[in-house]
Amino acid sequence: MIQESLIQLALKALSCNQKELAARLNVSPAQISKWKNGEYMSLDMQKRIRTIIGLGEIDANFVLMAGSVDNAAKWRKLIAFLSERVQFDNDTGYDIEPLNDDIDLLCWKIFDTLKNIGIPIPATPPLADIDMDGVDADDSDRIDEAINNDFYANLIENLLSAFIDVYGFYAAFIADLLWAEELDIFETAAEDIDAHLMHLSATKIEVPRGYETSFSQFCWETKKNYRKWLNIVKSRAIRAGVPLRAELLDLINLNAGALGAKAEVESLGLNSSNLHPDIYMNEILAGIRIIHQVLPLIMKKLGIDEEFKLDTSALYNN
Repeated sequence: MIQESLIQLALKALSCNQKELAARLNVSPAQISKWKNGEYMSLDMQKRIRTIIGLGEIDANFVLMAGSVDNAAKWRKLIAFLSERVQFDNDTGYDIEPLNDDIDLLCWKIFDTLKNIGIPIPATPPLADIDMDGVDADDSDRIDEAINNDFYANLIENLLSAFIDVYGFYAAFIADLLWAEELDIFETAAEDIDAHLMHLSATKIEVPRGYETSFSQFCWETKKNYRKWLNIVKSRAIRAGVPLRAELLDLINLNAGALGAKAEVESLGLNSSNLHPDIYMNEILAGIRIIHQVLPLIMKKLGIDEEFKLDTSALYNN
């Protein structure tokens, strides 16, 4: 939570203990402990701490993971550059909003994903000495080589590239279902589908060298969660008669390129006549249940219910 991160950053930046920080903020040491444990902190106090430690408006959680405000600024610059770079290859037909919205949140989600895989954040941000402003054709090859040769820069670029395809499929086939009032998804665990798409995107990239075991466990856990969440959405959509325009579990099972291709087809309107088979099957089952209720009554009214014998051989093609 933000208050915990702010307190940790303040203690580190000011090189003081909790008692000294409490005196500086004119609160009790006990209050500092409460904030560290997640108790509510007013916006005025948050602003005051930000001013004292020179944090500005940068996300405190992100800065804490980056190690310092200076490191956070370097990471922001690199990730913003990589984000813009991969979007040149966005063929999904959908705006990848998380890559164009809150850069601090994007950075935090990337860091959180690396942390969950078991990959530590380096003390020094990669490629910090490379000028990425105003890159022209002459610089392109040099930067390509630098990114490809750096473990973290290459990993993050691959992650963002996979995220484009994953988010494109999500935007095409799933996002509207989450907001459908009749499904009431935000009362279920499936509300986490959007928030963890960066984690799911990581399951679409190559295994980072040296992290095979932890990456395998991460992928297993992530896919297990998404299978549970997506089945909740499927179940509620089918019960409510809301059309599924694709197999939602494809989000887990298909590779990034295949997800992007499906999103592109949908964005071009070439998928307009397709409904997922579960919808048809639900309609068929509903029709069969009606027949099971009505047919015995019709036969009884006609007086043929006792003499009727079903010829099962006629149900199969010879």
